[in-house]
Amino acid sequence: MDIQLLLALVLGIATIIVLVLKTRLDAFVALLIAALVTGIVAGQAPLDIVSSITTGFGNTLASIGIVIGLGVGIGKILEVSGAANSLAMAFLKLFGKGREPWALGSVGALVSIPVFCDSGYVIMNPLARSIARVKRAGYITLALALGCGMTLTHHLVPPTPGPLAVAGILGADLGALILAGLVFTVLLLPIVVVYAKWMGPKIEPSMNESVREAVYGTVHAGAGHRGGTALTDHDGGTEEDASSMDIDNATLGTPPAGAKPHRVGAFVASLPLLVPLLLIILNTVSGAIDQNNQGVVGTGEYTPSSWAVPLAFIGNPVVALVIGVILAVYVLLPRWTPRARVQGWFAEAAASAGLILLITGAGGALGQVLRSSGVGDALAEAIAGTPLPAFLVPFLIATLVRVAQGSGTVAMITAASVTAPLVVSLGIDPIVAAMACTAGSMVFSYFNDSYFWVVTRFAGLDGVAALKGWSGITTAVWAGSIPLLFVANAVLG
Repeated sequence: MDIQLLLALVLGIATIIVLVLKTRLDAFVALLIAALVTGIVAGQAPLDIVSSITTGFGNTLASIGIVIGLGVGIGKILEVSGAANSLAMAFLKLFGKGREPWALGSVGALVSIPVFCDSGYVIMNPLARSIARVKRAGYITLALALGCGMTLTHHLVPPTPGPLAVAGILGADLGALILAGLVFTVLLLPIVVVYAKWMGPKIEPSMNESVREAVYGTVHAGAGHRGGTALTDHDGGTEEDASSMDIDNATLGTPPAGAKPHRVGAFVASLPLLVPLLLIILNTVSGAIDQNNQGVVGTGEYTPSSWAVPLAFIGNPVVALVIGVILAVYVLLPRWTPRARVQGWFAEAAASAGLILLITGAGGALGQVLRSSGVGDALAEAIAGTPLPAFLVPFLIATLVRVAQGSGTVAMITAASVTAPLVVSLGIDPIVAAMACTAGSMVFSYFNDSYFWVVTRFAGLDGVAALKGWSGITTAVWAGSIPLLFVANAVLG
């Protein structure tokens, strides 16, 4: 590989890491500066660098920006309506007594598809505490299973913004990526549960006393051990009412006189999430069948047949998620919810998605500079001359960036941007490349990851116990994804 182009690549990645860690600039600006540095060091003309940045930014957001905005809107309505809580309770009933870690891991995985990890964990953590209070043990196991279940789909399954951005940058089919992400999630979930059940009891004695009291309550004087112990929480409620997950009607507006408390059943709660996902997957499957019938698989010359056009329309991610938003507003929320309040929730969701949209576009800009400057082609040639499987390159880049600066979203977008030029030149399947980017970004969540602090603060873990519990479980699923990537590459490559 040309030493100048290699230096451009190394300095570009180093720029992102240094700026995020050592300055007050955020990842959006860091990615843009990295694109400028890469282009200049590679010898690209200054005006061409600017043109590449604007082209890459625009093309990436054109393909994925609307979808991210709609996805976070659905997540916000699931949160405020109580639908997420209903889904959680349904999973607990489905798995049955004694399988609570499996239930909470699955709940976390489902809820984190439309809802950001941080807020989703805050919403669902009371459920983990309620179960532990009733069982009088096992809170750390449940907290780890819930948190890492959320990590899986947050990193692996669109319409979570990170995987969506990777799909846009790499040109991966969204429906196929959803299916692949769900398969990875199902296969990695046993690692989550086994690790949580193994490590949880070991570090539960390290839980700080304030959280222990909040979870298990206090023992009234004179009460017998176990069978005769009366537990109370900080609000004075009993363990029975502590497990209630009803939404506060005041959140939804002022109900009419005599209105019953608003509750959303599990099936209804799932509709805004499942319907768009199924439509997108249906589009992918029908398109694959149609291409096979036309004999144009892999040629890039596909035009949908007349029977496939309606499915391609409603299964387009934009249309499918518009349907999801409509379902969320008119099925999950009671009729008396004020219009202004609903619009306010969408404004909050848009605000939370704003920076992610900018980071996604900036990642596309960096990828375009890498392509137009020749760095991408040079990297592809260098990798082709080594025994390293090409699909491991995005995995290792995502791993490095994640450990260095903490954000899984930034890590996977950086990996996708750097390796986008390799997808065609090295013959890597876009789905395999996308899964490598997303899986690599799960590694070793620790002090520079905001989600680390959310999980460990709620769990009451500090120091070594926090690293053994949370950093350990995220590294376990990262390691478990490596053989899955080899299998995926063998099947799709």
